Amino acid sequence: MSVPPILVPVVGLSANPLTDLRNLLSYPFMVNAFRAGAAIAVLASAVGWFMVLRRQSFVGHTIAVVGFPGAAGATLVGLSAFGGYFTFCFLAAVLIAVVPTTTGRAFSDENAVTGTVQALLLGFGFLFASLYGGNLNGIDALLFGNFLGISNGEVVILAVICVVTVAAIAVLWEPLLFASIDPAMAAARGVPVRGLGAAFLLLLGLAAAGASQMTGALLVFALLVMPAATVQQLTSRPALGLWMTLALAVVVTWAGLAVSYYSPYPIGFWITTIAFAGYLTSHLPGLVRQRSRRRRHRQQRP
Repeated sequence: MSVPPILVPVVGLSANPLTDLRNLLSYPFMVNAFRAGAAIAVLASAVGWFMVLRRQSFVGHTIAVVGFPGAAGATLVGLSAFGGYFTFCFLAAVLIAVVPTTTGRAFSDENAVTGTVQALLLGFGFLFASLYGGNLNGIDALLFGNFLGISNGEVVILAVICVVTVAAIAVLWEPLLFASIDPAMAAARGVPVRGLGAAFLLLLGLAAAGASQMTGALLVFALLVMPAATVQQLTSRPALGLWMTLALAVVVTWAGLAVSYYSPYPIGFWITTIAFAGYLTSHLPGLVRQRSRRRRHRQQRP
């Protein structure tokens, strides 16, 4: 379950950022990483924006985490972990979508179904890891991310999945937005809320599997949740918020790639840390306004 060995030169930052950038892009595996990173960032953040709006973070967490048993199972039978991520994430999305929930306790039942699917597939992941007789050091890459082994073919596949997913979101934009904000009113207006929910879960499966290529199965929320949560602190306008989320996710991913290249720490750590720093920064305007209001209130006291 090891990652293909790719030699990475030990480098340090110079005094010239352009020199550092040229050095960074002088290796084909880094060029592929930046290309795949852009596709993954757009894919994950476009779906993640709706996931945060729909309050389905637990569902997204489950679908992302079960990418690990998929990758472990694929490695066990001698296949690429790339395909394993997508197979199990998509399978989890289908299972959660098709299992019906009762009318009176929809949220409770959905959480129960989601947790059940997560436990089942993680159990398979433990089984696959136990059955594998090779070196298990590569399990870290499955859980926490790796960018060295992305091939030209995988870049193309990720780009195609990204384009298809974004196109689907563009087509479903109005009814999906309506169903996400006020599902009861949308259903009363004849919007197929349940069908849209199932379609969105399938898109979420694709996004979670794609993001796992960079962040691993455990840190996938760095791209699914954090950019969307950050932007929703800054604007309530849907279209503008989505575009800002896409841009922020690309910046976070490319920054994480660049910093990880010049440091001994993994890509998943840097993407998560940079995204969290952006999330904290997004709260500063609100804190400043709140502090200003408190100051004015104290000054107005007799």
